[in-house]
Amino acid sequence: MPLFRKNKSTSDRDQNVSQEERIKENTKRWLHSESDQANAKSDDQGDMTPSSARPHQTAAQPTEGKTSTNRTPGKTPQPSVHKSTAQTTSPKPAAAATESSSSEDLTNDSHTTSSNQHRPSEPDSAPENKSKQRDGSSWEDYSDQLESVDPLLDCLVLLSKHYNNPYTAEGILSGLPTSAEGMTPSIFTRAANRIGFVSRFVKRPLNKIAQELMPLVLLLKGKNACVLLRIDTQADSVTLLMPESGAGEVTMSLAELEAQYSGYCFFIRPQFRFDKRSGFEAEQESHKHWFWGTLSASWRIYRDVFIASLLINVFALASPLFVMNVYDRVVPNNAFETLWVLAAGVSVVYFFDFLLRILRAYFIDIAGKKSDILISSNIFSRVNNITMASRPRSVGGFAKNLQDFDSIRDFITSASITTLVDIPFMFLIVAVIYMIGGPLGLIPIVTIVAVLVYSFAIQKPLKRSIEEGQKTAVQKNAVLIESLSNAESVKLNNAQGALQQNWEQAVGNIADWGLKTRQLAQSCSSFAMVAQQMTTVAMVVFGVYMISEREMSMGALVACVMLTGRALAPMAQFAALAARYNHAKSAFDGINSIMASPVEQPDDVKFVHRDRFDGSFEFENVAFSYPDQDQNAVSAINLKIKTGDKVAIIGRIGSGKTTLGKLMMGLYEPKEGSVRIDGIDLRQINPVDLRRNIGAVSQDVTLFYGSIKDNISFGVPFVDDQAIVRAADLSGVSEFANLRAAGLDSIVGERGHHLSGGQRQSVAIARALLFDPSILILDEPTASMDNTTETRMRRRLAKIMQDKTLILITHKSSMLDLVDRLIVMDSGRIVADGPKEHVFEALRQGKLKVS
Repeated sequence: MPLFRKNKSTSDRDQNVSQEERIKENTKRWLHSESDQANAKSDDQGDMTPSSARPHQTAAQPTEGKTSTNRTPGKTPQPSVHKSTAQTTSPKPAAAATESSSSEDLTNDSHTTSSNQHRPSEPDSAPENKSKQRDGSSWEDYSDQLESVDPLLDCLVLLSKHYNNPYTAEGILSGLPTSAEGMTPSIFTRAANRIGFVSRFVKRPLNKIAQELMPLVLLLKGKNACVLLRIDTQADSVTLLMPESGAGEVTMSLAELEAQYSGYCFFIRPQFRFDKRSGFEAEQESHKHWFWGTLSASWRIYRDVFIASLLINVFALASPLFVMNVYDRVVPNNAFETLWVLAAGVSVVYFFDFLLRILRAYFIDIAGKKSDILISSNIFSRVNNITMASRPRSVGGFAKNLQDFDSIRDFITSASITTLVDIPFMFLIVAVIYMIGGPLGLIPIVTIVAVLVYSFAIQKPLKRSIEEGQKTAVQKNAVLIESLSNAESVKLNNAQGALQQNWEQAVGNIADWGLKTRQLAQSCSSFAMVAQQMTTVAMVVFGVYMISEREMSMGALVACVMLTGRALAPMAQFAALAARYNHAKSAFDGINSIMASPVEQPDDVKFVHRDRFDGSFEFENVAFSYPDQDQNAVSAINLKIKTGDKVAIIGRIGSGKTTLGKLMMGLYEPKEGSVRIDGIDLRQINPVDLRRNIGAVSQDVTLFYGSIKDNISFGVPFVDDQAIVRAADLSGVSEFANLRAAGLDSIVGERGHHLSGGQRQSVAIARALLFDPSILILDEPTASMDNTTETRMRRRLAKIMQDKTLILITHKSSMLDLVDRLIVMDSGRIVADGPKEHVFEALRQGKLKVS
């Protein structure tokens, strides 16, 4: 069973339909067109294609010094490199045949190896590593397996550094759909846009690329990529940034690059941003609005819809004019030839009317689908990026607000758009009625005005009833989510009756407001229908008088009546349109408030990016209170934790221990003072970079539906099975996983309910240890474990803590063997801080006053 699955809907989220299709097609060509050529290459041919061209590359690589959690560059044979800067590394070449066989072995192994064995084959693409045996005693033995080479992502990292706006790979990938294949060209466009670049995927030969367009990203054969800095036509050479060489420049001949170039590239430039002084910042932000900005991207489609609607309404004149001519000319004169000519002509018009209606519906669906995908992606991305302090109090209500996006989707993809487009053309038809029937054209105008007045008169009560119904629906959904999430507690406390009462009250309230909404909408529809019928009667009555005075013909009267029905048709749908609009408007306001919430990674903030932190923390006069709480959770916190310290935070419940851990992880910002890591304020650091360096176990462990292995590697797109097995061994997960037939592929269920509390904590510890972080923050990591399991866990943790900073939050005295320093908290303040023995002695002697 594959560990990772492909995301099949990724390319549907690009900003332009034509761009999307082009990227799809070009991506397929780039991924597959060169496979036959690559297999046919001889061993002595210069090759830039890395053995890491596969998604699951795990080439062994010796590690020196301190292990880093950074992305490990792949070993790419570079026999064609002539010279490089001092920063460039020159990996040793390997035979092409060896590379190919190694690639196949590794790829097959990653997909066919049984999950309880997890024994990936050792790569043989690096001969110098064959003699090195892994004994599993150090994380360095597995550091090369944690992440696979991703050329496009690495190129984007290099470009961000080139333009003095550096991002780490994790910071770029955060929030983007990822798969084991790594970054694809379609994802590259989205990733570049997120970090302030504008990119365009094109097919262009090297000799057609202007110097002014550089630097740009070249897609090479073998699914590799590089950054082209410049071309020296006189020296017949090029200067590149290769992902394998770090940040060093590589120079090679133009002919060698052309031999490896796939023909596809990305033109990429930083997006110019107005600052606050210019006064255009607000205008620039308006173009990025989650809803209007997305709809405006489809303006060409809506333009075509408008043109099609214009032609459809013009064609609608054909039938009345046909009938008028038959009555006035064909019937009196028995002109059968004229009849057939008119019939043929109107049939042709009807045929094109049919085609235009099909095309209009298709265009509306295409624009709606495109907007739906983009807006849904933006909403979900925003929800995941909202700060913890800004999250709504009710998860159920929050979910209901997001579900209400369906109302917006229905409005922009249903007949509502057709009705809106047809409304302006009513006056075109009324003008034709006036041309044919003279004063009769005033009658439909009066009807239109009357229907509009009535519709606007009921808008206020209609809007109120819809909004009240929406509010009650939010509460109903909150009751539902809360009862389903805590079904066991509901049964243990016999609380079904209380929840049933809340549910029935909410449902009854929704029914009342829904009834009022339907009555108001129905009254408007009924008024429009009666008005349309009375208009027909008035047209016939006044028309007869005009015929008697020879001011119009019988055919003209029939045509005017038919045109009146066509002109008033949109008004009959106006009531339903008003109801749908109010539903969509209410949903829009709810989602808009969510989209306006503060986020952890604002677009206008440039964070300090660091690949690794040493692990020193400093609190300076920190005070913090949770949202909607008047009392501070912690106050006047002044604290220093040095790199490598082993610290335990103890105290009574509610004393602020967990809050300190959350502040260290950047989940919340202090209300007063500052929290620094390695001397840098946490507010200046990208949260993704910070949490990548922290192995955290929260007090309330939450697992997600999937296998044990999926939960250990949760949020990590590229990880080798051997690293997962290593983390499972260290955390004790292997002890209970090996007792199951499926091993690490055993399904844990939603929220991990198939596992016990202690087993869930073991999985959470494995997740925290996966990347060998330099900092561990463990909040009650063994609270649900028995004494024997806890003892084993404590021994394992003691072996890997030697060079790490440990912050342990616990009530168990047995876990204090892991630390040498104690911090005692009481009522949100630090009452003691010092060596473990001294604090224990002070507590025994009663020198510390703890409530």
